[in-house]
Amino acid sequence: MGNYYIPAKYLLSHILDVNILDPVKITSKTIEIGTKYSPEFVCTPFKYTLGTLIENIEKKSNILIQAGGGCKYGYYAELQEKIIKDLGYDVIFINLVSQGKTDFKKIYHEFKKIDKNFNIWSSLYYLFITTKMIRYMDKIDNYIRHNIGFEIDKNDFKNTNQEMLNAFLKTKGFFDLFKIYKKYNKKIKKIKVNKPKECLKVGIIGELYTIMEPFSNYFLETELASMNIEITRFTNVHYLLFEKKYKIKKEMKRIKKYIKYKMGADAADNIAHTKYLCDQKIDGIIHIKASFCTPEIGAMPIINKIAKEHDIPVLFFTFDANTSEVGIKTRLEAFHDMIERRKKNEKLLSRN
Repeated sequence: MGNYYIPAKYLLSHILDVNILDPVKITSKTIEIGTKYSPEFVCTPFKYTLGTLIENIEKKSNILIQAGGGCKYGYYAELQEKIIKDLGYDVIFINLVSQGKTDFKKIYHEFKKIDKNFNIWSSLYYLFITTKMIRYMDKIDNYIRHNIGFEIDKNDFKNTNQEMLNAFLKTKGFFDLFKIYKKYNKKIKKIKVNKPKECLKVGIIGELYTIMEPFSNYFLETELASMNIEITRFTNVHYLLFEKKYKIKKEMKRIKKYIKYKMGADAADNIAHTKYLCDQKIDGIIHIKASFCTPEIGAMPIINKIAKEHDIPVLFFTFDANTSEVGIKTRLEAFHDMIERRKKNEKLLSRN
């Protein structure tokens, strides 16, 4: 899921005496495999993750770790394990989330089985470093998202960010990690950009996997950046693990006019984020989801209602194995032209 294999690899390579393989890069083959062996009406992230698991088994992985959570995804591991075993693969399958909850005692015993020297105390130290690494990654990503469409030298942000991620993998401890972050934070913020004050601004909301795995949304953010659009995105791993639980309480009060209950998964978050973006007078909102994502289907009419009240255009995308890349680009271009014309008209009206 995006670049989050970096902190996962760092953590596992320090707490377990096993060979950690880089995950196979997601391609169209991944979704083909996942679709072939998945139930027909299961949501698309199930197919992507199942396809990823099978591809990695074929690349000689014999221990799989599934880290689902939230909505139905918290129950996927059991079904994915059964499908993998039914296909005849002999692997160790470790599920970090069972029935929507994390059983730390169970995880401890599972890790002890594959490495008898597994130490809980050193693991907690490296877990702390990993959470910090995720936080630093997400902070840098947010800055890049706001500026990448305006860089003077193409790929400066991408290349510098990749340098930072490679350095993170080699970090020797927390203070070393902090030094690396400070170094690259300074380096990234020195990258020259030519960003107008009145640039177009678009907020991206929606289902977590489809937002955070670029291949599953056809590299939507890259396309928007190429149109010189500033991007705001709330959903990242740090938010999901450490912020969402506490922020949602405040957000529910802010959107009580529209919903009384959380609606499951990210639905309430996206409704709250829609209200926030509209209050900030964003130029446009893009809502993305995977096929058969029930909570997002329920949220869409409410998101549309809020946007209409504030006269903010919303573009809805649903992604699955049969989504046309050409169709996505065409709709994005039309959306860009529309919000650009609206902004120009608003400027003319304000002058008059």
